Amino acid sequence: MFRNILILILFISMTSCAQENSSSIDNNKEVNSTQIKNSTMKAYNPLTKEEQKVILQKGTEYPFSGEYTKKKEKGTYLCRQCNAPLYNSNDKFESECGWPAFDDEIKGAVLRKIDADGSRTEILCANCGAHLGHVFEGEGLTDKNIRHCVNSISLKFIPKEISTIPERAIFAGGCFWGVEYYMNNNPGVLSTTVGYINGKTDNPTYEDVCSHTTGHAEAIEIFFDPNIITFEKLAKLFFEIHDFTQVNRQGPDVGDQYRSAIFYLSEKQKQIADSLVRVLDNKGYKVATEISAAKVFWPAEKYHQDYYEKKGGVPYCHARKTVF
Repeated sequence: MFRNILILILFISMTSCAQENSSSIDNNKEVNSTQIKNSTMKAYNPLTKEEQKVILQKGTEYPFSGEYTKKKEKGTYLCRQCNAPLYNSNDKFESECGWPAFDDEIKGAVLRKIDADGSRTEILCANCGAHLGHVFEGEGLTDKNIRHCVNSISLKFIPKEISTIPERAIFAGGCFWGVEYYMNNNPGVLSTTVGYINGKTDNPTYEDVCSHTTGHAEAIEIFFDPNIITFEKLAKLFFEIHDFTQVNRQGPDVGDQYRSAIFYLSEKQKQIADSLVRVLDNKGYKVATEISAAKVFWPAEKYHQDYYEKKGGVPYCHARKTVF
């Protein structure tokens, strides 16, 4: 009973001023305005409406509803908006508060400022200013005596310990099972997620996408270490593992969701993609690959993730061939 009352008090406290802004600065860690980059000034990851409510409008997700609240896997937690590493899994602990809790952050990754209520301390991504949650001290929950109470929706988990800001790429080349199979085990690839992108509806299901009414493409989201593998190398691999001359199909799979596409997240990615298409054109290929700005990426259902790794076998409509 006491635990339930405590959770209710914590949640009311956190949500009471979720929509308010504050210009007051915590004396312990002054916010440098040049460090916080307005999201309109830089191309950050596209956010869903739910993500915007927390990350941009300083809202709070419901307790025990976040995907990382109980997560114990080893790895690194990134800012969902800009991919900056924020927390290591070694600093995560179970606080029973209803949100992911950390008793330390990656050095220089998190900024603090006094919340609009004048008492709590808000925490933000030092790289982009995204709202993460609040930090509390003096609770005695760990030896460090500190708790970063963070919204899961503000985070992205990478199952590896990393310190550099990873880059993100999104490709579509037929059934996303096969594309993931060939992308997954390359040095420098930190994580892959299959899903749906650039359609006209929110939260699409596999059945929605297969109905050919939403306009989504089956795609793969890749986080990679640019110090080990480049976007150009990934894009070349993408062209080599599927038939980029086919329109709205890949082998036996037919439909607009199977179209060939590169969904760029920066002008640099667009330039590289366009350059590779020109190279292929000059080689005599009739390239059907769409080059479009990435919109919101929606992760597919869990049973689609790492399909061939879990089921065994090899892709039935993808095979690698040299074209560069």
